[in-house]
Amino acid sequence: MSEFAPDTGFRKNRKLKTALLRHKAFSKDGFSERLFGLLFSGLVYPQIWEDPDLDMQAMELKPSHRIVTIGSGGCNMLAYLSKAPASIDVVDLNPHHIALNRLKLAAFKNLPNHSDLVRFLAMPNEKSNSRVFDRYLSSNLDDTTRAYWNTRKFGRRRVTVFDRNIYETGLLGRFIGAAHLLARLHGVKLQEMTKARTIREQRQFFDDQIAPLFEKPVVRWITNRKSSLFGLGIPPQQYDELASLAADNSIAPVLKHRLEKLACHFPMRDNYFAWQAFARRYADGDEGPLPTYLKPEHYEVIRANVDRVNVHHASFTELLAGEPAASRDRYILLDAQDWMTDKQLNDVWREITRTAREGARVIFRTAAEKSIIEGRLAPEIRDQWHYFEEQSREMTTQDRSAIYGGFHIYGKKA
Repeated sequence: MSEFAPDTGFRKNRKLKTALLRHKAFSKDGFSERLFGLLFSGLVYPQIWEDPDLDMQAMELKPSHRIVTIGSGGCNMLAYLSKAPASIDVVDLNPHHIALNRLKLAAFKNLPNHSDLVRFLAMPNEKSNSRVFDRYLSSNLDDTTRAYWNTRKFGRRRVTVFDRNIYETGLLGRFIGAAHLLARLHGVKLQEMTKARTIREQRQFFDDQIAPLFEKPVVRWITNRKSSLFGLGIPPQQYDELASLAADNSIAPVLKHRLEKLACHFPMRDNYFAWQAFARRYADGDEGPLPTYLKPEHYEVIRANVDRVNVHHASFTELLAGEPAASRDRYILLDAQDWMTDKQLNDVWREITRTAREGARVIFRTAAEKSIIEGRLAPEIRDQWHYFEEQSREMTTQDRSAIYGGFHIYGKKA
């Protein structure tokens, strides 16, 4: 478990600056990169927005597998534990995500039962959660993580966010809140989507209420600016990838298409991503599902295996460079490669290839539809991997989070 600096901003976060900055500070692109870096230095994702059920299906996880994944909001690495893999190494460049991942692990290990876990991690307006933290979790955290959650911001300890609604916080939570406000200003209450009981009703609400918003001048003006989507955790490089999908380089049609998939392709009762987008919370009772890692049928096996996880404040490349050859089986890159230069892309795949056992798999998502590595990896690296093209297309359509253009699976050749 590597240490992290709990309050390191973008200016001092060397790891994040190395990953993000490509242009000079006083150029237009350089300014965008630094603005995004400042915003990304706080908590970004209280919930991860990649579908873990799809991940586990694509990876065909087995108990012998050793996994390396990017942490983000921590939901998926916990879901992977439901398959009891041999180990999971979690990496992230954002210290706020490191603290959240470690807190979620501690909650599984130390809260008395499943109901307490769900109350702490999933339910809004549970005023006793900070006292639960003090009683059960604080003494079981490492010093740095404990200090992070006890640090006061605007007079309140950070951990009191669990007394309110953590999913309304973070860069993404505030972005979703701003989208709700913008919709209300145009007479649309997005939370009404949760009242739909069939796909047909969901489609009708989208067509009648949501789709027309994308034709509003203010919405088109906002979405035509890179900085407007920093709240989704989309850096300048990813914005350019998304804009390239539209004939006029306008991102509004692309966002409309992705939101249509989220709203209309999966029943609300089956999609907790849609509940977060439209209700800003998880469903109550029989309304809909909890995230995979919080479902009661997975509780015991996840709790029994939390000690198999190590959380590192490091990049993918940095962690793997210190690991033995042929020592890992599964790699989850999320959408991190959309940020990378050709050198960074080849560096991470060189380490993945070196540390990969025979039959290893790599999965990742892309803002655009095509795989980001094709035509960019050195031939001596690319030739060692098989692309599961048909399976990747199928799984792209099945991804409940709906915000990515492509889901991609690669396997190490014998």
